[in-house]
Amino acid sequence: MDQQIIDLYDDFTHRHLDRRLFLERVAGLVGTSAAAAALMASLRSNYALAETVRANGPRLVTARVVMPGSAGAVKGYLARPKSEARLPGIIVIHQNRGLNPHIEDVTRRIALENYVALGVDCMSVFGGTPPDEDAAMAEFAKLKPDMAIAELLQAVSFFQARPDVNSRLGAIGFCWGGGMVNRLVEAAPELKAGVAFYGVAPPLDQVPKIKAALLLHYAGLDRRVGATRPAYEAALKAAGVDFASYTYAGANHAFFDNTTARYDAKAATLAWERTKAFLAEHLRS
Repeated sequence: MDQQIIDLYDDFTHRHLDRRLFLERVAGLVGTSAAAAALMASLRSNYALAETVRANGPRLVTARVVMPGSAGAVKGYLARPKSEARLPGIIVIHQNRGLNPHIEDVTRRIALENYVALGVDCMSVFGGTPPDEDAAMAEFAKLKPDMAIAELLQAVSFFQARPDVNSRLGAIGFCWGGGMVNRLVEAAPELKAGVAFYGVAPPLDQVPKIKAALLLHYAGLDRRVGATRPAYEAALKAAGVDFASYTYAGANHAFFDNTTARYDAKAATLAWERTKAFLAEHLRS
């Protein structure tokens, strides 16, 4: 697919470009409105591809949870191995489509690595994630970072109160969720590890508060997020934060999401192997 179309779609989904304007611009590239509409449909998530780990499989216990607190009733999707062990806890933060089937599947993938994983629905403040992707993105535009941080801090407290979770906590996020990982590690110094997939930099004046080790994944073709990387890494170095950063050449934003046309299997596999090793190092050793 023409990179210009992918870049326009990135604008549409992250900067809330008007749908009609998006289709007009794509039609100018491909020739007809019908072709533009077909391309837009192909760029949307296909949740039929989401389940790579069975939701009702024999190795995991999963549950819908509600976390009460000052941020209101925060919804989540919990997954853990079928064992009695106390395990590290990992908060999973979704992209700008809310807690969707793909993020629930990622939560199960993490649980299979012997963690208690919690996919947080940061759209709980609006009643929860709508099942329709377009509706979810439209509603998501109302969500402010401070609202989400309050919900995520409530999830940290939820983990700290659970008898099946030990004291070693981490977070992983994708796209908007990657940016929220960068913010959460500033707000929650008790976190030991954070993994951000193509997440924008947080407020740099808060970087010295970070105590967690960080793993940062960037897509080589993602100019929007990549532009925030140099200043962030300079601030991390100045603050003495333990971090590793990787850029995946030729990969687009959302390269890890196997439900989208931007999925890059090679980059996703390598990033996942690095993520598993990083989490094991900082949450198990």
